[in-house]
Amino acid sequence: MSETIFTKIINKSIPADILYEDDEALAFSDINPQAPVHFLVIPKKPIATLNDLHSDDKALIGHLYWVASHLAKQMGFAAQGYRAVMNCNEDGGQTVYHIHLHILAGKAMGWPPYQAQLKTL
Repeated sequence: MSETIFTKIINKSIPADILYEDDEALAFSDINPQAPVHFLVIPKKPIATLNDLHSDDKALIGHLYWVASHLAKQMGFAAQGYRAVMNCNEDGGQTVYHIHLHILAGKAMGWPPYQAQLKTL
């Protein structure tokens, strides 16, 4: 996998507003927020898309969701609710090919997302 902007954030070669870090994962604020709270949780292991996951990645993916839950509680929006989503490939909206979990909160989320977006136009 080629180096991405996320690899550079992991390596600290470009700055980011880091919210959480451990040996397996990193969470940081999204530079183009789509909600009042919008951050990303990424694995430090480079995995391009969800389609590239292997059975030995199951615990890592669970850990990403644990980090999201931990931060939601710590930041005070867990009880109100939030959206946790991963995009996969171009039609899924993925723009950086290093898997990442979007956490969006601070407002009510519509469903389905496409129809909710049309209502705001």
